[in-house]
Amino acid sequence: MRKSHPIRRVVLATAATVSGVVLLLSLKPASDPAAASAAGAAPQQTAAAQEAPQGGQQGGAQDAGASAGTVTGDAAQTQYGAVQVRLTVANGKITKAEAVQAPKGGLSDQKTALAVPKLNQEAVAAQSAQIDAVSGATYTSTGYKKSLQSALDKMKASSGSSSGSSSGSSSGSAQAQARTVTGKAVQTQYGTVQVRITVSDGKITKADAVQAPKGGLSDQKTALAVPKLNQEAVAAGTANIDAVSGATYTSTGYKQSLQSALDQAGG
Repeated sequence: MRKSHPIRRVVLATAATVSGVVLLLSLKPASDPAAASAAGAAPQQTAAAQEAPQGGQQGGAQDAGASAGTVTGDAAQTQYGAVQVRLTVANGKITKAEAVQAPKGGLSDQKTALAVPKLNQEAVAAQSAQIDAVSGATYTSTGYKKSLQSALDKMKASSGSSSGSSSGSSSGSAQAQARTVTGKAVQTQYGTVQVRITVSDGKITKADAVQAPKGGLSDQKTALAVPKLNQEAVAAGTANIDAVSGATYTSTGYKQSLQSALDQAGG
């Protein structure tokens, strides 16, 4: 028994050495630094790839938001209440118009319900305050157009200040050279008269009546007087024009509204 004991020790030592080598070989791939770094890089790249599209989408949304906004005109006081218009603007165009204030109470509720939706539609379609008054709601229509013009003026001022220096100066000079101004609506014995003029380089290049007496004999007098008054306004460049014989009230209202438009245009 004593002679075989050293052999057993050799066998056991050899077996232990082989087991240790096998364990080292099995653990080596898991501890390989190159493999570990490659495994860690894949999730990072995937996360970066996911973040890039989100960043692009957010930038696009901000750009779209920057080109759209709302503008609220001044409140215009009428005989039956205040009218105030708010515009939604995108890329320099009116996409929506609404009245945040309008006459209320009694008969005014019916007239407001009738007039405002039509005026909103016309404002979007015309892209200006040059819209027709709604029959039966003259005061509301007049107040609406005044507030609408105020909102448009604010919109132009805002777009002019946000544009570049070169483009802003060129567009600003163009607006200063030619623009359209609508005078106040003047009540006469036979109806409302309101004049709109186009001014270029400080001169009246065009004049027309956006409102004039209608119905019965007034139709004939309006058809006779307004074209002559328009011509005289352009020729004179002022409101110092002669009244048309047979249409004194219309002529007087025309001149008053014309003077109002000239005052707005700076004389």
